Amino acid sequence: MKALHDLLEAMRLPNGAYVASPSSDYSYVWIRDIAYTVLPYLHSDCGRYEAAYHALLDLFRQYEWKIDIHTRQKPVLPYEYIHARYSVDLREVPDPWGHAQNDSIGLFLWGLGEGVRHGKPLIRDSRDHDIVQKLVYYLGCLQYWQEPDNGIWEENVEVHASSVGACVAGLKAVSLLVNVPPEWIQKGEETLKNLLPRESVSKDTDLALLSLIYPYRVVNRATALRILGDITQKLERTHGVIRYQGDRYYNEGSEAQWCFGFPWLGLCYASLGDRQKVEHYWAKTTALLHANHGKLPELYIGGTLQPNQNNPLAWGVSMTLLLSEHVQPLSTTPTQYAKKGTSA
Repeated sequence: MKALHDLLEAMRLPNGAYVASPSSDYSYVWIRDIAYTVLPYLHSDCGRYEAAYHALLDLFRQYEWKIDIHTRQKPVLPYEYIHARYSVDLREVPDPWGHAQNDSIGLFLWGLGEGVRHGKPLIRDSRDHDIVQKLVYYLGCLQYWQEPDNGIWEENVEVHASSVGACVAGLKAVSLLVNVPPEWIQKGEETLKNLLPRESVSKDTDLALLSLIYPYRVVNRATALRILGDITQKLERTHGVIRYQGDRYYNEGSEAQWCFGFPWLGLCYASLGDRQKVEHYWAKTTALLHANHGKLPELYIGGTLQPNQNNPLAWGVSMTLLLSEHVQPLSTTPTQYAKKGTSA
């Protein structure tokens, strides 16, 4: 898997963050994409994981004044939220954007908590600690458990199960590091209980629901199997998984097929101990790699079955590396960055 690690390294910035893709459309930094991109390094001593989270903590330090405001009053306009997308020098991008993305903050907290749990020195000083505490209060001020947001796909504003689940997982992960009122977790769990297996009022199922199984593990086995059944039956296609029925993004006659859906499904089945399904989705993933000269594009354009220009997608490369750990011993993987272990 050295070639895949090399792809990630090519997208790594000097500040430790990552661009989402080398393409001009995606040459930005997203909080969410970074947190997923560095998951293969959670069990590695290469320093990539620590550098990425220190870059994100530095980003939050720069905009701490905004976080301070919205630990006391809810943001209203999109630009008032903690931004989801930044320039490569970690500055806010002034273009209009759907920045109400609670899942990205929940994911950051989850990834930071997981890193600390695995012995990584992510909290450098008292100010980093304060930032983590303020992000918890930010989610509490939002009342994330009932606050509509743009969700993982940065689109329509409604309450998304995947966003609520990310916040529940994040708050649990940092509850030993900072003060997390238990009722804030309980309220999120109540929302999930009432909403699942739907993603939202408008979507009965959605690719984003896989996050509740992997990496967050905030649903029980029965709910996980229900989610997986809905997604494989309704959303799985030949070259990937559509995000949801009726998706208009890169739609030229049908919904775009997202390539990282295959390794993501494999990782979810790995979490459930289903070896046969893991092998099945690994075969589908490697077929896409072979068809794209070792790269995993963001998606195949719906109706044309051609990959779009966002190739490779860092998040998809990361998912592929993570799934590879379940189908071959890491000790036989010729890479200088990873060492034996598993992150699922």
